[in-house]
Amino acid sequence: MKSQGILSTYTGKIIVANVVAFVGFLILQSSMDPNKAISLIALVPSTILAGEGLWTFITSMFMHAGFGHLFVNMISLMFIGGFVEKLIGKKRFLGLYFASGIFAGFFFVLIALATGTDLNVYAVGASGAIFGLGGLLAVLTPKLPVLVFFIIPMPMWAAMGFLIVVLWVLSLGLGLPIGNVAHLGGLLVGLSYGFYLKRKYPKKTKMISNHFAR
Repeated sequence: MKSQGILSTYTGKIIVANVVAFVGFLILQSSMDPNKAISLIALVPSTILAGEGLWTFITSMFMHAGFGHLFVNMISLMFIGGFVEKLIGKKRFLGLYFASGIFAGFFFVLIALATGTDLNVYAVGASGAIFGLGGLLAVLTPKLPVLVFFIIPMPMWAAMGFLIVVLWVLSLGLGLPIGNVAHLGGLLVGLSYGFYLKRKYPKKTKMISNHFAR
């Protein structure tokens, strides 16, 4: 795909921004203390609660823990984001993406404070924003057939619930550093916006739902 084609959509621009940010962070880590570099970009509850590093609500959305983390998120964004952008339009897509990602960060900090967990555990990645997009689709196109993990066929509404549960079980059972709380926060935003659109545009959203109910 030509770069001009990639940059013609907000989805493509966000993917490119994530890749550039990932490379930039690797360079930053090599030029200074890695922990300091992480503290400048990652979302850390203790830092936020001290009234510092508020910009990390945004920068953490473009930082990933490794190439595998980046690859999975960008592949997911390429498929889900492109579809959502065409479905609701560029401006609504961009607003939902950032609203989901930012709220996912707030939710992560809030739950960390409420549960008394380690406030120095940081969160990074675009997953919260991507789960927001998935939550929207779970409401607007609930019967849309998708392949979870690229192999398991499910309707969209079931896929989103399945992913939340499975990732949570994996993180608890295997001790994997998965941002489940952030995922849930982003999902809640997407679901809420989906129901808002259904109430505001009942005929259009019903037509969309029926069209993708195969």
